[in-house]
Amino acid sequence: MSTLSVSSPADFHVHLRQGPLSDLVCPHVRLGGFHLAYVMPNLSPPITTTDAALQYKSRLEKIDPSIEYLMTLYLTPDLTPDEIRKAKRAGIVGVKSYPRGVTTNSDGGIESYEAYYHVFAVMEEVDMVLNLHGEVPSDASANIHIINAEPSFLPHLKKLHARFPRLRIVLEHATTRAAVDAVKSLGPTVACTITAHHLALTVDDWAGQSWNYCKPVAKFPDDREALREVIREGHPRFFLGSDSAPHPPPKKSTSSPDHGCAAGIYTSPILLPLVAHLLESFGALNMLEGFVSTFGRTFYGREAAATGITARTVTLRKATGSVVESYAAGDEGVVPFWIGRDLGWKIVTE
Repeated sequence: MSTLSVSSPADFHVHLRQGPLSDLVCPHVRLGGFHLAYVMPNLSPPITTTDAALQYKSRLEKIDPSIEYLMTLYLTPDLTPDEIRKAKRAGIVGVKSYPRGVTTNSDGGIESYEAYYHVFAVMEEVDMVLNLHGEVPSDASANIHIINAEPSFLPHLKKLHARFPRLRIVLEHATTRAAVDAVKSLGPTVACTITAHHLALTVDDWAGQSWNYCKPVAKFPDDREALREVIREGHPRFFLGSDSAPHPPPKKSTSSPDHGCAAGIYTSPILLPLVAHLLESFGALNMLEGFVSTFGRTFYGREAAATGITARTVTLRKATGSVVESYAAGDEGVVPFWIGRDLGWKIVTE
């Protein structure tokens, strides 16, 4: 197969930042072959209200109006049932939950899910999606750390689903076999995103290498194989959410005795060729369109026919010499995943 086409690729988890960095990275969604961006709310300050989400969306649309932006709110104690109803009427799609302190700009994250049951009940009623960063904070007294933070979270996922069986829930950026098995065991209202970089990395790749460090961290080879297996299977509740997370190179590459490097891997400008390269490497290239478009769009109800949006086809061609490069504009710069490597696929038309 030397060429392949994908209808309306959609990235159901992406960070587009704010200010000049946003000006640089927002156009990279389309550069990477994608037409839909499910936008995370962990800005500084976070997006906690409908009005703030709509203002952010307007800002993104001014940068690149060719992308469909689906907006989310950041789960905080100030989020009320009335605000959920307002957000639904305004077209806000989901609410993102961050456990306190586990990733970038999560200092305002939650510590107890029971305190938000009244919010989740209204989300279930109006059909808004709950997006879960599926880790618990590290706690030495309980032997919780970055390797087992995701498996330790899974009882919360199961409890939430049991309490709110009609609430659509997405476990974000799964990294473990335990997470895959948990999602598969639950009902049709529970789905899971998988990143491109977690299909490539294991713990050995980020230990001592800041450019491959993200949250949740890549785990063991068998965990990576579980992610690959569920994609080969073509399971419809597992789909792409890149978690593409740009950081200025000095923050990404540098740590100090009292501060670690930034967590996040940037894949937006190379995303579709990268996913094609990876899926081909483990025998799942025939599942590319399902993984990057059909499955996620179906779960979120964003099929082109259902939304009135014209389907757009992106064509890839096998190619050598498609080397990953860095990007810069003014004082801002970003270094993508696999810098200097040949992807093997190249976007030729859309």
